[in-house]
Amino acid sequence: MKKRKNSDAPHIDRHVVDNMNKVMTTNDGVPVYDNNNTLKVGDRGPSLQQDHIFFDKLMHFDRERIPERVVHARGSGAHGYFEATADMSEYTSADFLKKGTVTPLFVRFSTVAGFKGSTDLARDVRGFSVKFYTQEGNYDLVGNSIPVFFIQDAMNFPDVIHAVKPEPNNEIPQAASAHDTFWDFISLMPESAHMSLWVMSDRAIPRSLRMIEGFGVHTFKFINSAGKATFVKFHWKPKLGVHSVAWNEAQKISGFDSDFHRRDLWEAIENGQFPQWDLGVQLIAEEDEMKFSFDILDPTKIIPEELVPIKIIGTMTLNRNPENFFAETEQAAFDPGRVVPGIDFSDDPLLQGRIFSYMDTQNYRLGGPNFHELPINRPINGKYNNQKDGFARMDILKGNSSYFPNSQGNGCPFQAMMKGEVGYQTGKQQVDGQKVRARSNSFADHFTQARLFFHSLSAEEQNHMINAFSFELSKVNKEEIRKRELAILYQVEPALANAIGKNLGLKPSKSLDPLTVKFAKQNHPNYPIQPNKPEVEKSAFLSMKVKDDEGTIASRKIAFLVDDGVSKKSVDIMRKALTKEGAMVVLVSSHVGSLKYKEGDMEEVQHSYLTDGSVCFDGFYTPDGDMVDKLAQNPDYLQFINEGYRHCKALAFAKSAEKLMDKSFIEKDSAVNCESSGSNWINDFIQALKKHRIWERENSRKVPS
Repeated sequence: MKKRKNSDAPHIDRHVVDNMNKVMTTNDGVPVYDNNNTLKVGDRGPSLQQDHIFFDKLMHFDRERIPERVVHARGSGAHGYFEATADMSEYTSADFLKKGTVTPLFVRFSTVAGFKGSTDLARDVRGFSVKFYTQEGNYDLVGNSIPVFFIQDAMNFPDVIHAVKPEPNNEIPQAASAHDTFWDFISLMPESAHMSLWVMSDRAIPRSLRMIEGFGVHTFKFINSAGKATFVKFHWKPKLGVHSVAWNEAQKISGFDSDFHRRDLWEAIENGQFPQWDLGVQLIAEEDEMKFSFDILDPTKIIPEELVPIKIIGTMTLNRNPENFFAETEQAAFDPGRVVPGIDFSDDPLLQGRIFSYMDTQNYRLGGPNFHELPINRPINGKYNNQKDGFARMDILKGNSSYFPNSQGNGCPFQAMMKGEVGYQTGKQQVDGQKVRARSNSFADHFTQARLFFHSLSAEEQNHMINAFSFELSKVNKEEIRKRELAILYQVEPALANAIGKNLGLKPSKSLDPLTVKFAKQNHPNYPIQPNKPEVEKSAFLSMKVKDDEGTIASRKIAFLVDDGVSKKSVDIMRKALTKEGAMVVLVSSHVGSLKYKEGDMEEVQHSYLTDGSVCFDGFYTPDGDMVDKLAQNPDYLQFINEGYRHCKALAFAKSAEKLMDKSFIEKDSAVNCESSGSNWINDFIQALKKHRIWERENSRKVPS
């Protein structure tokens, strides 16, 4: 008998699970009826703690990585302080929001999808989490750089993250959404349409962490001293403005410096250029909860600023880098459920799930229930309770009573109410409804606000979005997934879908795919439901385009492109003008080490054309000097100016250096400034830098982004 090779043997493994044609179950084998909605009191009510199916799903999800964060693994942190500048006592009793109060804090910025070692410049949402060390305990404002989210109910959170993570069979691609599983999920979830447009916009490839907005995403509540509640949305507005890089540039930065954002934040703080954000709030009276055409509890919706203006209530300043990355940035534990008196939760079903998930995650990730005792997480007003023991316990609890009530310890620690103190109290709310797994029909409009966002962008931003969708969907192998997503985008804006479809060689369907509708009907049996007429169809606050007289060059990094023989006078005149405006000047030469000036002076240079790319700088200046002919023969120099021009940045040329443009494809425009143009040329260069980019150059010169 012929001996069979091992490779011919039938593969039998009781641990291999095939989900095809199987009913979904819990980890105990219990069939799951609804995998989209948490158990609530009514379809708009609070979630219930007895939802064992949700806990089964989320507790497993929270433990999927050891020891790295499942999401937001790639992070950067900094210490700072918050100063309250407005009287908010009418709305909240929160002590740290009293005018004039200064509160220490720690901030962690992060990407979402990638692992700890992934690039900073991935197209992704950025986490924006702030831990306030208040006199009433720690308060965590755990937000993102985008004001909405992909899903409406926490039950789907593991699903959207599983979809965007590298595909499980080959662990490809890293830190990217341009693959089949992500767009398969998105194209079956029309509620994701709004968020997907934000992620495909320039917001997802920021120039710097110092130049992103932050959002609480969810609707929370302020509670004042009388117990009255007011709905609130949180906004962080960067003093430096909101800016992006070009997509082509983002890809190249990942090669030159995958730590680009981390390094930028660190260097800015080390150089004393402390990043600042204003904290703003949108306030909605309880009686106005149902006032709008959308539901304020829906995390896939914004409240347009035209309807509810943002009130600035304070300023955050980051002024100190961590002493140890692991002990501080990596061990910082954030939790949206960590609130202080005066701040409360709404019934947003995604927020309700996060309140459980984050605490559960931190218990697991940091080795047990005592992570609060780590210095970075420890409240400045101390912690006093009867909890004891557990892994990594550091506190030494005095006495022999670790229970409540007790008499041996004189009843200590006592409840605030026993001493006439306020303590934390949840705002009173009437709750009445059936226990259901369902979703309110007020959550059923998935396209109106996505359309609002698209129409609010400049023509250049819209074109960038078309290019981003085209890039992402071109990486999807299955044509049916591309078609499903194009059908969703057609509901948002036909012109958007048609432009993307043209790049993909597909004609978008005017109707949603039947499979998409099938899944939508699981949440809304009568889907599609006629949406309410929107109050706002275009918002001036959503575009990133710099408005006149609003720009700054503070902390911008300007490359002076030089070589031996450069004129020190030409360098110093421009350097003085730029540094006066707060910009950073960096000399880039053909070699590092000593640079010899035309006048005989020497200066140390740490950057060269071989070690640095144009993508790492915000603008370029070529001074006068004897080195001009050398630069004309230097292909790396020509690469610098050509690429800087391609990425729509400002360039300046001293008089003798102007002839170098003849060897490039640069054409003079408002952001190409030459000394021969007149005495105001340096100021013109500064004004061009303040605009961040001259995006119109892409259209007029047909230069790809």
